[in-house]
Amino acid sequence: MASIAALVLAFALLASEVVEGETQTFDEAMLLLFRSPTDHSVPIGPPWLKEAMRDITALGSTSVLAIVSATVVGFLAVSRLRRTVVMVLASVLLGAALSSALKWGIGRPRPDFIPHDMVVYTASFPSGHTTLSAVVYLTLGGLLCRMQASAAVKIYIMSVAAVLTASVGISRLYLAVHWPTDVIAGWLIGSAWAFICTSVMSWLQRRGEVEPERPIARGGA
Repeated sequence: MASIAALVLAFALLASEVVEGETQTFDEAMLLLFRSPTDHSVPIGPPWLKEAMRDITALGSTSVLAIVSATVVGFLAVSRLRRTVVMVLASVLLGAALSSALKWGIGRPRPDFIPHDMVVYTASFPSGHTTLSAVVYLTLGGLLCRMQASAAVKIYIMSVAAVLTASVGISRLYLAVHWPTDVIAGWLIGSAWAFICTSVMSWLQRRGEVEPERPIARGGA
């Protein structure tokens, strides 16, 4: 609960600074780190890196996240974990609604002093790709961890989820479609949502309303 409160408070403070325009200097300076000093329209690194970043940023797109979520839900369904399926669907759908509401409510313009490397249509704060990546990957990772008793499996699942979430956020900066504070805000609120969902999952498991952690499989005849 302390972690959730800290993340939400940090998001609220950051949003307040963004609305007041206090982060503009920081945002512009950080974005320029990803650009050639002599031509801001050119991102740093070899030509293939830009295409790689396009591929990585797609991991945070609505289409890819919908496929990932559906795959996990299907796995849980065939595993007869019906209550966990409901929990996963509620967590992802409500998290997506939260992201859209925040983006619409704040309505920050996209970066305009650097040419965008992708077509964008929505407001900038918080980063939708980053927020939804955190909502989906961290929430699914956290909920799946609740179905595992092995510490090694839990660490692996959450490490993969964290790397995916971080990579998507960095790709948004490299492609100049978001301000750095947009991405930071996405990480904060998405992580908070993941903590909330896993906490609720743990509480429901203790009440016997969701399938408990599975025991560690042991070898033997």
